[in-house]
Amino acid sequence: MTTNSRLTRSSLPLLEQTPSDPMSERLYPPTIFIVHPKEKRSKCSIEPLRGREEFVFWKYPNQGPESLEGYVRLGIGGPLLSEADSEKGLLILDGTWRLAEKMEADYAHLPVRSLAPTWQTAYPRKSKIFDDPSTGLATIEALFAAQIHLGRPVEGLLDEYHWGEEFVELNQQLINAND
Repeated sequence: MTTNSRLTRSSLPLLEQTPSDPMSERLYPPTIFIVHPKEKRSKCSIEPLRGREEFVFWKYPNQGPESLEGYVRLGIGGPLLSEADSEKGLLILDGTWRLAEKMEADYAHLPVRSLAPTWQTAYPRKSKIFDDPSTGLATIEALFAAQIHLGRPVEGLLDEYHWGEEFVELNQQLINAND
């Protein structure tokens, strides 16, 4: 595996989206990321997604004009995210685990959905102070996994993620099972 190469259609043929794919016409609200102000944009795994119409970024504690009606929040401890949620909007808290925990109270009114606990992160964790949850993923990894569970396109999501290829390799069985 070459860590600097980009994930392309040729490197991930099973993830290809074609113009005839019914999900190519978006039938769901945009994914909203709530980004904690202490999250460094230079290190943020979802930063390359800014400007794409299917993603909206709010800086915590501010909220944007979008309504959260019909949204679910990606988190730990809720029912598994599934295609039954495919028409709902997805809200994702972005920050370190400790910062995300502080933001949760503001969005407790949204139903929580979890990912299958078998997704494995490729992100090298180095915290010497705090323990991350064993099922924790980098934000871009969680988004990718959620998109897979919802049957939504994943084209280009991991293009700028340094550990994207490794993440796909680690989780190939889950990706294939949801294909």
